[in-house]
Amino acid sequence: MSLSVQQLLEIKEIREGVVVLKDNSVRGVLMVSSLNFALKSEDEQGAIIYQFQNFLNSLDFSSQIIVQSRRLNITGYLDELENMKKKQKNELLKIQIEEYRKFISGILSQGIIMTKNFFVVVPFTLIRLPEIGKKRKKGSPGLREEDFQRAKTQLLQRIEFVASGLGGCGLLATPLNTSELIELFWSLYHPDEAENGYYPEIPPELIR
Repeated sequence: MSLSVQQLLEIKEIREGVVVLKDNSVRGVLMVSSLNFALKSEDEQGAIIYQFQNFLNSLDFSSQIIVQSRRLNITGYLDELENMKKKQKNELLKIQIEEYRKFISGILSQGIIMTKNFFVVVPFTLIRLPEIGKKRKKGSPGLREEDFQRAKTQLLQRIEFVASGLGGCGLLATPLNTSELIELFWSLYHPDEAENGYYPEIPPELIR
């Protein structure tokens, strides 16, 4: 019997900017900016490495660093440049737009252009003590609302700590909200559609 994609995924739900897994542990995801390390001076490079080392040593929980590489589709951008050229009445600007369009097309002809996004996944697992006198049921019970809020509070503290540590390295780390998390996971399983700029419309009731 074939399994559906939802059965294979470990994600139970996404709400309030938190990913809830089937084992009731939670995850937060930060999108992290990049910096051009090669353009830094030797002293600056050393300072960045030192700050990053201190950040890693300060963590008392595991975190996951994800690098997402995607093909960059700029066909729509080239079409927009062509439309701008046709609407432009200034002949000099027309020539400049066409030259720029040829320049971009020339870069594309040399190979596939990739874009990279950087993420840090922060975990938290709420430990619930079994109630006295009650038998433990098989499987993972649902995450009660009060437990979810407690787990979310602890997770946000970890997220703030990670964002602050990365900020000391000159990186900007921004937590993804519910709709951004849904789009991220959707794009991971639908890379071709995401490359072409198509994203499904998210029902309002799913954005909490």
